[in-house]
Amino acid sequence: MEFKSLRNIENSFKQIRLYAILFAGLCLIIVGFSIYKSYDFASIQRQKIYVLDKGKSLMVALSQDASINRPVEAKEHIRRFHELFFTLSPDKSAIESNMQRAFNLSDKSAFDYYKDLLEKGFYSRIISGNIQQRVEVDSIKIDFNTYPYKATTYAAQYIIRASSITKRSLITNSQLINAVRSDNNPQGFVMEKFIVLENKDLEVVKR
Repeated sequence: MEFKSLRNIENSFKQIRLYAILFAGLCLIIVGFSIYKSYDFASIQRQKIYVLDKGKSLMVALSQDASINRPVEAKEHIRRFHELFFTLSPDKSAIESNMQRAFNLSDKSAFDYYKDLLEKGFYSRIISGNIQQRVEVDSIKIDFNTYPYKATTYAAQYIIRASSITKRSLITNSQLINAVRSDNNPQGFVMEKFIVLENKDLEVVKR
């Protein structure tokens, strides 16, 4: 009878030990899950930026990785450069203003191309002939697998005279490097090694 009582006590201790192990394991699972959810919640909260609007109302803005938008910003940078550089009016001050803004987006290669056209009397003919010129960018291809990023731009160029409208095919090559953002360069890129691969007439429409 005494032996049987000892065995019951031993079984009870085993059961208590088993329950203690299970309880400790359950506690560890709960603590681990709580820590994981806390870090997850903190990570979500770090993506929120609270903005005080004129000291009156509090607004919430969400932050995101800036690199996500780089391809879009790169294309917009190239598009803007071409619009400034190739959109001309028969006004010397307007041409110089556009060129100065375009030079803020590029290196010396664009300035060299401008100087070459200037020496050939291209801009003088634009002014004396009362010619309007505008460009429409069709597509931009950029290779983001290598740095600097190589870019090719396909555009249509329109030369508008009093008697006719000439449509030209414009293809340029360049490469992009990262730069500091500023008011003059909001996308934070600089175009290097700018060259014109093709600039030929496609059609002439009489007016």
